[in-house]
Amino acid sequence: MGNTNINWVSMSDKSIIETIGNYIKQQRLNQNKTQAQIAEHAGVNRWTISQIENGEAISLTSLIQILRALDLLHVFDTFKIETQISPLELAKLEKQKRQRARSKDKNNQTEPEW
Repeated sequence: MGNTNINWVSMSDKSIIETIGNYIKQQRLNQNKTQAQIAEHAGVNRWTISQIENGEAISLTSLIQILRALDLLHVFDTFKIETQISPLELAKLEKQKRQRARSKDKNNQTEPEW
C-alpha cells in the first residue's frame, strides 16, 4: 500500500485488516465516491464496504471486488512471480545464440560476387 515503512510482520492480523480498511476508505474518499457507489460497482452490500473500512474481516473475493471497483488491483503486483535466470544459465543461452545466417536451400546456393 502507500506507506512502505509499515512493518507488516510485527502487526497482528487485526491490525493488518484495519490498515487495509483505512487504505480502502482513504482511496474511496480520494475518488469522492460513497460506500453505496462502490458497493454497487463491486457487486457487494454497502455493509461489506463499511465492514472492511471499520477494520472487520471480509472475504478475499469481496476485497478483490472492492479493489476492482476502486481501480486498485495494482496492489496485487507484489504477488507477481517473475522467473529469474541464474548467471550460468544466462551464459549458456548466450553461447547458444546464432552467430551467422546460412541459406536453408543447399542446392540453390549461388557463388558470391567478388
